[in-house]
Amino acid sequence: MSKKRKLMKVYPIEDNCISCRYCEVACTMVHSETQDPIKAYKLEGLLPRATVEVKGAVSLSLMCRHCKHPFCLDACISGAITQDESGKVILNEEKCVACWGCVLVCPFGAAHPHLERRHSFKCDICEGRGFPACVEACPNRALIYDFER
Repeated sequence: MSKKRKLMKVYPIEDNCISCRYCEVACTMVHSETQDPIKAYKLEGLLPRATVEVKGAVSLSLMCRHCKHPFCLDACISGAITQDESGKVILNEEKCVACWGCVLVCPFGAAHPHLERRHSFKCDICEGRGFPACVEACPNRALIYDFER
């Protein structure tokens, strides 16, 4: 039986979040073709994979927690969501059939529907980048990138 490696995850620190939404802008830019925030939003139609939720005086950046037992994986009827050997939950947008099952069952609100493109999307921990853009952009250190707790 193979032992899973510990997965690095992004964790929010609620007390430090000031709802500046820099994490959203950084996320959108890193996933865009142009790396330009205005073009990414207006021309490419990209939406952030990390979103800030605000409830009164409390704000928090939400993104995929790459759960040990992801409900989204169970809910996915097309096989678009998989989990690799490290525990990372991966969503293949090309395989997604837009049933929104993952959106409905995610306890963190981290899976999002892209209505125009007809697929779900979620945080991929900036695959191939080495370090999440949202963590790097946060001025108050309200996001940390650390090993699974």
